[in-house]
Amino acid sequence: MPRGSRGDHLRGIGALVSGEGTNLQALLDARLPVVAVASNKPGVRALERAGTAGVPTAVFELASFEHRRERDEAMADWLAGQGVELVVCAGYMHLLDPAFLGRFPGRVVNVHPAPLPDFPGAHPLEDLLTAGAKEAAATVHVVDEGVDTGPVLASEPVPVLPEDTVDSLRERVHAAEHRLLPRVVRELCER
Repeated sequence: MPRGSRGDHLRGIGALVSGEGTNLQALLDARLPVVAVASNKPGVRALERAGTAGVPTAVFELASFEHRRERDEAMADWLAGQGVELVVCAGYMHLLDPAFLGRFPGRVVNVHPAPLPDFPGAHPLEDLLTAGAKEAAATVHVVDEGVDTGPVLASEPVPVLPEDTVDSLRERVHAAEHRLLPRVVRELCER
């Protein structure tokens, strides 16, 4: 992971969110330098969490732009203007345009609720249970142009119990995400 543009530690974290914001809250609780939060959905709980913490927020709905690339360029411009050097997808449920990734090369990370590369995509816990896997995981990886195909930075295994449902497994995986994501992000900021 490259250092900040000045050759020193990364100074600002931007979080991308789409929902409740529990991973964002884990970053905030860890007192990491979250300086901006962007969402593709208005009115989500994650934006409230950011507002409560005094972190600037912005919404970039796809419907407000002609193309995804335009939306992602506007979002990248806003994040850069807020001093963001590391972008954390914390429950962000949209693919990012290559133009966005080009603005933050190698500095966009995502937390995913399953082992990679085995269970990528939007419904990995369902896929994992259907496949009869014995282990789930919280996984933090670098975002590239594919779907959950970037290099894995860290993973915390979560055993699948015989009585697990998607909801019960999701609860335990989220707890692992809340431990893992702040640790990995802190390590990236301290490089």
